[in-house]
Amino acid sequence: MITVTLPTHLRTLARVSGAVELHVEEPITQRAILDTLEAAYPMLRGTIRDHVTKERRAFVRFFACGEDISHESRDAAVPAEVAAGKEPFRIIGAMAGG
Repeated sequence: MITVTLPTHLRTLARVSGAVELHVEEPITQRAILDTLEAAYPMLRGTIRDHVTKERRAFVRFFACGEDISHESRDAAVPAEVAAGKEPFRIIGAMAGG
């Protein structure tokens, strides 16, 4: 099982109170995690990635094992700790402003 943590506003939209547990088919990549997440919680479609291009939205970041993996290939394997369920795949809403 993969653990995915969501920012508060997406947890509210998905009607969950904590981290989400997902069974993701191998290979476990960013794309596979997000496809599984959106299939389980269709109300999240378009909030994390663009509906058509499936590109990550500008103010959303992905973290694994304390590292920002937002700019890595969507089809690259996530770290082994995430794939094994030992570490969460974190979706973070980036902050902007001044």
